[in-house]
Amino acid sequence: MRIIVSGGGTGGHIYPAMALIKRMQERKLIDEVLYVGTAQGLEKKIVHAANIPFAELNIKGFKRSLSLKNFKTLALFVRSVYQAKKIIRDFKPDVVLGTGGYVSSAIVYAAHRCKVPTVIHEQNSVAGLTNKFLGYFVDKIAYVFAAVKEQFQDTDKLVFTGNPRAQEVAGLKPNQRLAAFDLDPDKETVMIFGGSRGAAPINKAAIACLPEFATVDYQVLFVTGKVHYQGVLDQIKAQELTIPDNVRVVAYIDDMPSILPDISLIVGRSGATSIAELTALAIPAIFVPSPYVTHDHQTKNAQALVQQEAARMLTEDQLTATKLFTEINELLQNPNMMQKMRVNSLKLGVSDASDRLIAVLLDLVKPKK
Repeated sequence: MRIIVSGGGTGGHIYPAMALIKRMQERKLIDEVLYVGTAQGLEKKIVHAANIPFAELNIKGFKRSLSLKNFKTLALFVRSVYQAKKIIRDFKPDVVLGTGGYVSSAIVYAAHRCKVPTVIHEQNSVAGLTNKFLGYFVDKIAYVFAAVKEQFQDTDKLVFTGNPRAQEVAGLKPNQRLAAFDLDPDKETVMIFGGSRGAAPINKAAIACLPEFATVDYQVLFVTGKVHYQGVLDQIKAQELTIPDNVRVVAYIDDMPSILPDISLIVGRSGATSIAELTALAIPAIFVPSPYVTHDHQTKNAQALVQQEAARMLTEDQLTATKLFTEINELLQNPNMMQKMRVNSLKLGVSDASDRLIAVLLDLVKPKK
């Protein structure tokens, strides 16, 4: 199969695309692959590191408010569609997949105009602007959260697949990674992690919890994010706090998924990739959704798990040291509740998500009788 994949802007769009490509390579289903992104986007660095061919489009996202800049953006979109058509003519794909982000709009739309089969994948419970637009033109719409189905008009196009990132991590096993941080791999451990860049409100609450963490028999791995690490250390010093023996404060963990099987409970954001990983590995979570994302989709993502008793949620308005410590303590001191959350989380995980999405792609490119 010759396939073009496009997704950019955030890791939530990129990592599912990369997981799918990896699985297709494992199954020897790819003859040629081309990833289409922007020159300035995160996707370029990630795709190049994986030695996957990369093509660039010059395109920007639309402003959600009325702005004269949108006229320039529209002109860029029209121009990028012409660029995308040339890419399609040169590469001759059998199918084009978009995983979100404005860069995928031009290449997927151009593929539709060139009569190449098209699929989009929506990872969140609230469809992004790009995918809503493309939903009118594509052949199939793959989704993760049931709540997103009502946001697309043509229900015949909808196919549940789950998030390919889930299948990528589903086979991971406990591997003693905690020992690298001088923590006991056999002890209950909560990881507090606000994302790769960290989250100041989560960090603030975690700092204030340090005296309480000194009184418990479980461990805490507090991942501040590289941007916030020194600031967190400075705050701890300024408040004359001591880091307890059962707590480790680190800036970042390379290859984060590999440590997840050794973690008992996660405190963090509720992005689509995080949820895919946690449900695949049946890890209970206390979500603190970011209120700064489009359409507040992290809150809706978290609510989907809370409703199934697979996670708990604290909004940033609710987040205090007292509430955070109470939630963590209540869960880690209640094995029956934790086991129930693990079972419910695993029910939501889709361990064959990549294969499900691959089946959609194969169905579109197989010869018609």
